[in-house]
Amino acid sequence: MALDLQALGHAFEPHTYAVGREKIREFARAVGETDPVHLDLDAAAAAGHPDLVAPPMFVVVYCSSAIEQALRDPAVGIDFAMLVHGGQEFEWGPLVLAGEQITTQVTVADIHERLGMGFYVLASRSTNQRGELVSSGTWTQIVRPRA
Repeated sequence: MALDLQALGHAFEPHTYAVGREKIREFARAVGETDPVHLDLDAAAAAGHPDLVAPPMFVVVYCSSAIEQALRDPAVGIDFAMLVHGGQEFEWGPLVLAGEQITTQVTVADIHERLGMGFYVLASRSTNQRGELVSSGTWTQIVRPRA
């Protein structure tokens, strides 16, 4: 498998996501989150939050358009027919709340071959409207060789 390394280090245009209350509730219900700070405005206020709190893995929602941009870029060279998810790792900063604007920028952190498969590692950095880093992530995609 010959990998094109020209995209290595490329930073894509940032994407901004407006965090909504209903999106937080929908996500929390979908993943079985039961903490009321994710579902009930009064419970969030009683816990000292000005609005609903997004569950930590809501990161996949506010990062999705930025990640998709990188995955679909022809210069990166991912063969979607042979793609499998390799893994995700995250570090979180301040809580993400309904009403915030989260901006994510993705960079191609690594492209390498191992055991005949292509490994594509994307790095994400997401900040809120105050410029605080709310999450950083490493997203690994594996492309199997064609038979």
